[in-house]
Amino acid sequence: MQGVLSGFAVIAVVIGVGYLIGRRGYLGDGGREVLTKLAFHVASPALLFTTLAQADLSVIFSDRLLVTAMSTAAVAGIFVAVGAARGWGVGRTTIGALCSSYVNSGNLGIPIAVYVLGDASLVAPVLLFQLVGVTPVALTVLDLASGGGKRPLWQRLLTPLRNPIALGSLAGVVVSASGRTVPGPLLDPLTLIGNMSVPAVLLAFGISLRGSTLPLRGAERAPVLLAVALKSVVQPLVAWALAAGVFGLRGALLLDVVVTSALPAAQNLFTYASSYRVGEVLAREAILLSTVLAVPVLVGVAAVLG
Repeated sequence: MQGVLSGFAVIAVVIGVGYLIGRRGYLGDGGREVLTKLAFHVASPALLFTTLAQADLSVIFSDRLLVTAMSTAAVAGIFVAVGAARGWGVGRTTIGALCSSYVNSGNLGIPIAVYVLGDASLVAPVLLFQLVGVTPVALTVLDLASGGGKRPLWQRLLTPLRNPIALGSLAGVVVSASGRTVPGPLLDPLTLIGNMSVPAVLLAFGISLRGSTLPLRGAERAPVLLAVALKSVVQPLVAWALAAGVFGLRGALLLDVVVTSALPAAQNLFTYASSYRVGEVLAREAILLSTVLAVPVLVGVAAVLG
């Protein structure tokens, strides 16, 4: 319980500071864009590299990861199917699918794993799966949808290698798989730069709230409602059904899977939407609403399964 509340409190404070910065105009009209570019092109790639370079990749091969992958694919697939039927467009549908399935496993998942589950490493499979599997694929789709499809085939095949976040993730996995250790003089500055990622994302998100309308009042009402329903309700239920019914997980293992699946949409999804200038309102409102709803959802999951 304490971990849930403290994790959300930290996020709310930083977003609130971002809102005040935007309201006061301390960073000027381009402040949000600068923070977004800083996070996307510099800080987030550094964070992903340092995280994955020191990670134990063996945690990928586990029943918990299979549950995460299957529940992610299920809810994302539902949003994609609805988006295709409603003609929401490739880029917008991709952002919505991410908001439906991509959990906040970093700045919120880690403290909750510590205080609720008792072990920060339990969130590692989800973190690695999203960084190594989901992020490169989604960003490649967004890149192609933004005009990459007009390039020659060989350039389209190299799309993942043009994305700084995908490159940072890939480089980290290569280092970890090699068994080598990054020298301190190189790792320390990258760690320092990477530490800017989460604050920059949260501050940019807070700035974006200035002057925005209340959620669910604009043209994005339908996709936002669908994304939030999938993220806050359907994904935890699917994870519970798979974990208990298919893989036979019980006790702490079952609680771990369901809690991580019930985490809200990650704030860095707004960075992706802003960077590609697609689905920004959808991302902002889905992240905000799923974060608010995650409090009672996580408290309920911990009470029932804990």
